[in-house]
Amino acid sequence: MHKTPRIPALRAPLAALAAGLALAGCSFMPVYERPAAPVAEQWPTLAGAQPADAAARAAGDLPWQEFVQDARLRALVERALAGNRDLRVAALAIEQARAQYQIRAADQTPTLNLAAAGNRQPASGGGISSTYTAGVALASWEIDFFGRIASLKEAALAQYLATEEARRAVQTSLVAAVASAWLSLQANDELLALTQRTLATREDSLRLVRLRTEQGVASALDLRQAESLVAAAQAALAQQQRLRALDVNALTLLVGQPLSPEWLDTQGPEAPLRADVPAGLPSDLLERRADVRQAEQLLVAANANIGAARAAFFPRISLTASAGTASTALSGLFKSGSWGWTLAPQALLPIFDGGRNQAGLDSARAGREIALAQYEKAIQTAFREVSDALAGRATLGEQARAQQAQADAEAERLRLAELRHRNGVASSLEVLDAQRSLFAAQQALAQVRLAQRQNQAVLYKALGGGWGPVAPEAVASSPQR
Repeated sequence: MHKTPRIPALRAPLAALAAGLALAGCSFMPVYERPAAPVAEQWPTLAGAQPADAAARAAGDLPWQEFVQDARLRALVERALAGNRDLRVAALAIEQARAQYQIRAADQTPTLNLAAAGNRQPASGGGISSTYTAGVALASWEIDFFGRIASLKEAALAQYLATEEARRAVQTSLVAAVASAWLSLQANDELLALTQRTLATREDSLRLVRLRTEQGVASALDLRQAESLVAAAQAALAQQQRLRALDVNALTLLVGQPLSPEWLDTQGPEAPLRADVPAGLPSDLLERRADVRQAEQLLVAANANIGAARAAFFPRISLTASAGTASTALSGLFKSGSWGWTLAPQALLPIFDGGRNQAGLDSARAGREIALAQYEKAIQTAFREVSDALAGRATLGEQARAQQAQADAEAERLRLAELRHRNGVASSLEVLDAQRSLFAAQQALAQVRLAQRQNQAVLYKALGGGWGPVAPEAVASSPQR
């Protein structure tokens, strides 16, 4: 170590260091501009479709608590938000990305270490030479003249923000999935009750037909038809029991814990979801859809990586320094005159690297094009999902009304067939056929109603609804740009 010089002698290196810090901050990162959305400015319209209202409250601003009207379903969603493992993984990914961002941010600041060392070796004239040092050491610190570290920090920040959007996208999907599974369970409970009633009715009809056949009033054809309808109802009952069990399994996985029977009681209102979900405009997707914003943040990160790759072509300037005491004897380590300092700046300019830096820049540019294509694909996928849901909203209502009319007609047909049969005008085959047609129409009606209600959840999810604001403690600890 050098002996401590007078204060004026320190002015030159300190001035150089200050000048270097003042010049640092140059960046080769391309200026980010949001690409134009590769979709139409309006949703496709169908007859009966609701027009987009730009002044309406966006679905992304509609909390899921307002969207879900049923208290039991709301409780299931709350449990799912607390216990779902996919959402937990997404939240932990945020913590990991935050740590990576903090690592990149730390690269911009010097690292100071307490250092102590001792060295004993044979001296040239015989004997043993000893050297002891102790002090503060500045690890090799890169002065970011050309913005390489700043670009990497910007990329890490964008990746961190992308993980936050990914968590919100998972939450949106989770709310919609729980609602959809609950509606499916509700519909299957309705179909299960319908099938049980139908089976009981057909078994009664079979007993009557069997008695009439034994008395010679009904034919064997009537008996076989009645037996066939009972077997069909039994098969439908087994199918509905299986479908209900699958719905319970799906809900259990989504919620993340076993569900007691009271949580699976679906008796209540048939439409537990808010129907008037405002569609807004396609441009709203850029601000409301978490997966679209996630793709945009990944595009920002890829854009920042280009700046880091460009900076690699320029000199990399680093600084190593230390200050402390040195002595040939351990007892004199902290005596007067043993103090000193070292300052070792270094500049490395790439001359030949086998094309590594150029390949890194090419890779970064290709990565940005990939991220751009993924961002555009995310927008197009979102546009298609919303368009599909709007098409469902425009047509499923009319389909449900038509299906209800058919079910009503089949119920009246059965009533008339039974009346004709009691008066001896119609055969039992006519009654059995009317029973079969009514059961099929009622099943179809329940399925259309399910599709209509599930379409509400799909539309809400597609428009970016379903996630609330980040917790205050998370905001307080989040890095800022």
